[in-house]
Amino acid sequence: MLMCGMTRKTIAVFVVLCAIGCGKNSEGAKKMENGKNPVAKIETSMGTITVELFSDIAPLTVENFTGLAKGEKEFTDPKSGAKVKRPFYDGLIFHRVIPDFMIQGGCPRGDGTGGPGYQFEDECYDTKGAAKITGKIATEEDAIAVFQNILVPYFRSTKTPDVELVKIVNECQAAQSGKPLMKHDVEFYQKKTGNDKPLFGKGKLNAPVAYGTICMANSGPNTNGSQFFIVTKKGGCEWLNGKHTVFGKVISGMDVAEKIQNVERGSNDRPVKDVIINKISIE
Repeated sequence: MLMCGMTRKTIAVFVVLCAIGCGKNSEGAKKMENGKNPVAKIETSMGTITVELFSDIAPLTVENFTGLAKGEKEFTDPKSGAKVKRPFYDGLIFHRVIPDFMIQGGCPRGDGTGGPGYQFEDECYDTKGAAKITGKIATEEDAIAVFQNILVPYFRSTKTPDVELVKIVNECQAAQSGKPLMKHDVEFYQKKTGNDKPLFGKGKLNAPVAYGTICMANSGPNTNGSQFFIVTKKGGCEWLNGKHTVFGKVISGMDVAEKIQNVERGSNDRPVKDVIINKISIE
């Protein structure tokens, strides 16, 4: 998935800084009215995988996933460019599978480059009680939070970025760190970009990227759309913690996920024979 409205140098430093992790400003956790988390049945051409969805820790992500699955959420058809509502996942494939790692699906193009025509924020951390970042940027971690949550959205949305901000980003690229951002305070960047949303540090990690979890695939912080992956690595993927929203866990059918991870693969880890998502139903 491409990052639009950013220069090559900005993309490069984006990758460097985003390797450290992702942040989130959460509005809270909600369960279904009956007090239970929803369950998704992913019916594939190789069997059914049943997943409990964590609406209590990832409400935005679960709402997006269930809305797309049920055909209640509008998305952009990649072929016609029209805004449509229909069950999004039905008929798509698992386009990337890697043994002892994960199986990935949810791309309408079938090659990992597609999505629903919009992006939304991560829900990696619970920021309740997290400190608000204001004034002087005292640590490199805070500098990275400024970069990810203020500068990245700004560069994505403008074709004519502020010259001074471009210079600072280039300095970050040269230094391979976020330290050049620390010469100005938070309010400087908020004023320059017009983004006056409160900025918070990381809170507690909502959930680790563990065996059997279903997580959002992305191209960097706050770039979620429709693609997801199910972790098949028995020990989990600790290096992905905080970088991908965990929004559920398999409660039955991991044997199916493991069969899928072991199918014959071609280029880009795509199955030689399509593994199809026939239907996703929500209970």
